[in-house]
Amino acid sequence: MLQLLQNIKTGELKLEEVPPPSAESGMVQVKTHASLISAGTEKMLIELAQKSLVGKAQARPDLVKQVLNKAKKEGWHNTLRNVQSKMEKTLPLGYSASGLVVGGGDTSTSLSMTTGTRIAIAGAGYANHAEINSVPYNLCAIIPENVSFEEAAYTTVASIALQGVRLAKPELGENVVVSGLGLIGLITVQLLKANGCRVMGIDYDQNKINLGLKLGMDEGINLADNDVVKRVEMFTKGRLADHTIITAATSSNQPIELAGEITRRKGQVVAVGAVGLNIPRDVYYKKEIELKISMSYGPGRYDITYEEGGIDYPYDYVRWTEQRNMQAVLDLIAQKKLDVKSLTTHRFAFKDAISAYDMIKESKEPYVGIILEYDVEKEQEKVIQLKIKSFDGVYPEIPRRAQDDKKLKIGRDSSVTSLPQKDKLNVGFIGAGNYASLHLRPHLKKNNKVI
Repeated sequence: MLQLLQNIKTGELKLEEVPPPSAESGMVQVKTHASLISAGTEKMLIELAQKSLVGKAQARPDLVKQVLNKAKKEGWHNTLRNVQSKMEKTLPLGYSASGLVVGGGDTSTSLSMTTGTRIAIAGAGYANHAEINSVPYNLCAIIPENVSFEEAAYTTVASIALQGVRLAKPELGENVVVSGLGLIGLITVQLLKANGCRVMGIDYDQNKINLGLKLGMDEGINLADNDVVKRVEMFTKGRLADHTIITAATSSNQPIELAGEITRRKGQVVAVGAVGLNIPRDVYYKKEIELKISMSYGPGRYDITYEEGGIDYPYDYVRWTEQRNMQAVLDLIAQKKLDVKSLTTHRFAFKDAISAYDMIKESKEPYVGIILEYDVEKEQEKVIQLKIKSFDGVYPEIPRRAQDDKKLKIGRDSSVTSLPQKDKLNVGFIGAGNYASLHLRPHLKKNNKVI
């Protein structure tokens, strides 16, 4: 299958032919029909990868701290080898997609996802820009009949916007300012309007402001041309915003500083986008402004027992998990209360995905929602489930073609280079991670009695 991968060291993007992931227990295998490029997030990843080592260190001091701590425990030599190994690897891009279940699934789960079910999928490392994805149950949501695959591809990104609105808890009639009218910002505007709020949007891009107004925004401010504080005062009859939701993606501290100025006393600021968080204490202290940081798609995010273990939170105690947020978004689209079709500015065939990223990097033209469309009629290579039952040279579960070709491909993070020979020891790694790559494989490669 084809998958879009990024070289962590250089930032280079490639469409590569890789083995499809197998449908492991607790996961569904999905043939992707559409995926959404989250331009803000993915552009930041590409720009980070293209930086020098010094630039990467300056941009991610948290990772530098991790390296230093590892060096104290394991020594500089081992730490550097680990860092170099990770830098040589590729990173899958994408986290918001939709498709058709083609494998896995379990009718005993609360949401039955058997073969043929149309689902939206989420999660970096799972809902990749790839022809086939393998995704845990709790990162999937069933698509309503009147929602297209393209619309469903927006589900994850829209869930991020929804979680930001949930944190703000706006009431009917309240004044809310959305700072940053990119993909998530424009969805946030619509969710707030559906909630009965008066909404003002601010951005540097007049095209995005105009689109926001078409989608129901009450007023828009161009940061380049207007006195924002005075305009917010006029919009709110001198009271300033009850809530400011920051959906911009920038390393600048300007959005958090501006939010403090335009939010009323005892108001609330919710940071959804990745922005500078050097909070100006004076204004936040004097107004006693509450600041909240939104955690992606909702409760369950970054909890391995929820996302990979499939253990759901009790409905009565955690009403809105990330999966329930996904389903709520799909329901809003089905009811025509959330318009994501109008956000799509570009569509690319998946085989031309590199061109889409070139457009983003070079800012060749205005864009908001960029959809990748997949060739769903393409035949995919079947995954071979390898089960070794004996060491007598008989491998009954390996297809004859694989034996004849003397090579075998199996699922993600697996490596089998050849079949057994009597005079040499054949070693394969299932889950060839950092430890195996650094400490085991190099020694085995040097041994001429090992394949």
